[in-house]
Amino acid sequence: MNLSPNSPSSTRKLRGTRRAATLLPVAAAVLFSGLAGCGQGEHHAPDVWAVVNGTEIRRDDVEKYYRSQMNPEAQKPTQEDSLSLKLNVVEQLINNEILLERAKKLNLQASDGEVEDKFTELKSPFTEDEFQRQLKARGMSVDDLKRDLRRQLSIQKLLNREVAAKITITDQDVTDFYNANLNQFNVAEPQYRISQIVITPRKDPQVRNRKNDDATNEAEAQRKAKMIMDKLNSGADFAQLAMDYSEDVNTTSNGGDLGYIPESSLNQADAALKKLVLSLKPGQVSQPIVLKDSIRILKLVAREAAGQRGINDPQVQQTIRDTLRDRKEQLLRAAYLAVARDEAKVTNYLAEQVVETAGKLPDAAKSTLPAITTPLPAGTKPAAPANTQ
Repeated sequence: MNLSPNSPSSTRKLRGTRRAATLLPVAAAVLFSGLAGCGQGEHHAPDVWAVVNGTEIRRDDVEKYYRSQMNPEAQKPTQEDSLSLKLNVVEQLINNEILLERAKKLNLQASDGEVEDKFTELKSPFTEDEFQRQLKARGMSVDDLKRDLRRQLSIQKLLNREVAAKITITDQDVTDFYNANLNQFNVAEPQYRISQIVITPRKDPQVRNRKNDDATNEAEAQRKAKMIMDKLNSGADFAQLAMDYSEDVNTTSNGGDLGYIPESSLNQADAALKKLVLSLKPGQVSQPIVLKDSIRILKLVAREAAGQRGINDPQVQQTIRDTLRDRKEQLLRAAYLAVARDEAKVTNYLAEQVVETAGKLPDAAKSTLPAITTPLPAGTKPAAPANTQ
């Protein structure tokens, strides 16, 4: 069995949804998004679904996002469901445009170097052929992608300055939270923070590590495990090697980190894995262990005994600060967008049509773009527009 980070640990509960899940997911998920064109004038074509301070958001722009959120294997949505989602996409694109305009006014637009760095980061897990196929499947060019990246990075710079930089967490805030949530820092049983590098003796098209390295048979897997151990013995960083070479699609991107695993969960894992984990000291890396389906190299990052965690515990302090910062940032972002929206001139033509037709708008419910026939690699999804909720 695979080890899994299903710990009821208070530290994992407190982290909740991270900032990456709020506004503008600037990661591999952003690869296949599109944005609105521009236009001026009082009269707008039927395919203009919204206007923000004179900038048009067109039907095809909405369709790209709408299509990205649809599972091609799922049951076809009803007209009402389709319209509801498209209305939500239009609102999100409106928010993006409002924030982008603010970023421009404050001279916070992303530089060419920042765009190129993010472009390289997104492209690196793919071969050139794979990358071009993904762009073509979504009707995008390299220039389209870079334009989209520039917009999203610019908005992120705006939010970093106008929101994140204004948040402070005091020592008293930490103390008050701890005293109000003592039970959340009481660990019921010993737990182990584990990182892993996984090597499988078979080709897996879903594997995406930074080196695009995937063993295809047992001999290759053994050679790969030896190569990784040689690098570790030479002082290489475990997390970096996991991102470069691990074939586990669920943990590669975060350096193989499985998080904290309670001792009871180890009983559900392979007996050899449990024995190995219990034999390690914090900071120690194991020798490769051969299982039925893989070769694994484990690192015990930390071990925690059962009992109450004190407020002076560095991990407790960091967890509380992260939790409070997330809460304040979510609140401030929502308020900041509300103020920005009040100052903008926005017309949502799609919403007006839905109201005028009492929700019956067949043309708007039908996609004008071809369906995606090839699924994205595991861990890669087209980006949704900004959402502050």
